[in-house]
Amino acid sequence: QVQLVESGGGLVQPGGSLRLSCAASGITFRVYAMKWYRQAPGKQRELVAHITSAANTAYSDSVKGRFTISRDNALNTVYLQMNSLKPEDTANYYCNALRADAHREYWGQGTQVTVSS
Repeated sequence: QVQLVESGGGLVQPGGSLRLSCAASGITFRVYAMKWYRQAPGKQRELVAHITSAANTAYSDSVKGRFTISRDNALNTVYLQMNSLKPEDTANYYCNALRADAHREYWGQGTQVTVSS
């Protein structure tokens, strides 16, 4: 079965860094676009970063210049390097795998990131 397992969340002070990982299994990882979403309490889920199968990237304005998405197809893993973290980055972060041409989409269970002093 398909699994997306996020890790790397935790508590960090403002200005700090974290690296999230999402390990995929059960899919042909290299053909999927991978995305990171986040959802804070009482707010809608927000697309944070996107990397295509060709490794083209895009970011929301709120994280551009601070976050970097990358992928390692040999390890079936996508990463989100988060620098200069702010309290407003506090949320549950979710990994998403999308293959639009095959109408297939999968979600991880989420990992909590809390930015607080």
